[in-house]
Amino acid sequence: MRTAGDNRRWCRWLAVVLSLAVALGAGGLGPLQAATGADPAINLPYEDPELDVWVRRFERPGREVYDRRQEIVGALGLRRGMDVADVGAGTGLFTRLIAPEVVPGGRVYAVDVSETFVRNVEAAAEARGLDNVVGVVNTQAGVALPPRSIDLAFICDTYHHFERPREMMVSIHAALRPGGRVAVIDFRRREEVASSWVMAHVRAGKQQVIEEVRAAGFRPAGEEDFLRVNYFLWFEKR
Repeated sequence: MRTAGDNRRWCRWLAVVLSLAVALGAGGLGPLQAATGADPAINLPYEDPELDVWVRRFERPGREVYDRRQEIVGALGLRRGMDVADVGAGTGLFTRLIAPEVVPGGRVYAVDVSETFVRNVEAAAEARGLDNVVGVVNTQAGVALPPRSIDLAFICDTYHHFERPREMMVSIHAALRPGGRVAVIDFRRREEVASSWVMAHVRAGKQQVIEEVRAAGFRPAGEEDFLRVNYFLWFEKR
């Protein structure tokens, strides 16, 4: 005969099983994995950024993604009419390069958690006559884009800043149209190519990023091999 204590233990066990099933069914991540993300402290400098300081830092010779920017844009397979999200647009370096490649008919969403950055990108685009740039101020919970509104999400040296990577990638998955793709460029976390700053600043290596993005509903779709300090991964929406 089952006692009241037995019933309580049974209920606790069932609750644990159900919670695990929900976590796994939502994409294959357990609770610890799902909670992994960037330390919010690394994003504090972007809350009230000095634009000149960040332009000098992001758009300078010697920064690999700046030096290889034309090759990066050329590898994206851009075409007229594509809608692209530049996630973590920052000072707008890649937004400005992508926008002319998708006209007529295409748009670039300059997505960033910093309103200062977004408004600067909008103003710079207007000054250059790029009328297909749309600024979007998002949060760490998602990209703040409508469902099925983009063909490509471009994430350059930004993934390691995601405080809630699972939620961010799920929101990108929802924003992509069927067959949509994601390009992730981020620092290699390997001592032979990474500085001590990168090793301390970047939380996850390439393989961990692949597993996290897979768990959000994507399949790996190849890798570009022309970068040294960064890797360049492709994913497709499942």
